[in-house]
Amino acid sequence: MKKFSSLLFVGLVFPGLIFAQSSKIKIGIDEKLGNYIPLDSKFVTSDNDTVKMSDLISKPTLLALVYYECPGICSPLLTELGWVANKIDLKPIEDFQVVALSFDHHENSEISKRWKENYLKGIKGNFPSDAWIFLTGDSLNIKKFTEAVGFYFKPDKKEFVHAGAILTISPKGKISRYIYGTQFNPFEMKMALLEAEAGKSSPTTAKVLEFCFSYDPKGRSYTLNLTRIIGSVMLLSVGIFLVFLLKKKKKV
Repeated sequence: MKKFSSLLFVGLVFPGLIFAQSSKIKIGIDEKLGNYIPLDSKFVTSDNDTVKMSDLISKPTLLALVYYECPGICSPLLTELGWVANKIDLKPIEDFQVVALSFDHHENSEISKRWKENYLKGIKGNFPSDAWIFLTGDSLNIKKFTEAVGFYFKPDKKEFVHAGAILTISPKGKISRYIYGTQFNPFEMKMALLEAEAGKSSPTTAKVLEFCFSYDPKGRSYTLNLTRIIGSVMLLSVGIFLVFLLKKKKKV
């Protein structure tokens, strides 16, 4: 029995310690569902006006953390965001708004204004410009905000290594949901906004994409992370084996 207890400890605790260490996120997203964004943080709009998040967030919001001069996933993410925002069966400004926030403190309102005009031109339809807000900010406010929502990125020369996702924020600033990737479904976005309106926080249904894929900074794409998958399979196998041994021990 003592030998079995030792085996049980090694089988359960040791893999747990390995995964606890590997789960420390340096680049990626550590979900903070149910937490509140720092409403006292200040940013600058594309019109060069300084605003507090508390004044800006008053309705369900789709929020994208990007940087405007990004040569990788930010451009397709914002293009898709503009497309899906125009397809949602809700009224922009009245029912929801879209916010793009640059995490590159070197970018300013001139850059955000130029890119706002570019993305709005790409939307087919009469999507109101006031419904999509482009923000920039200083390093302190950016760090305060990104850490609060669990968004971690790393400078790579003149660029950044980072993940891609949309956050839905409630009218009171509560983090409601994380939606990963660069392709979005209008119905899913609508449901996410309605949940945000109700102040609900929902688990990520497609989090397996964030878990199984890692961002490749050289290829500017997501690649299959075999190490994580193999580790998960091994941990599951150990758990099943230990349950089998425990049941067999009871029968004896």
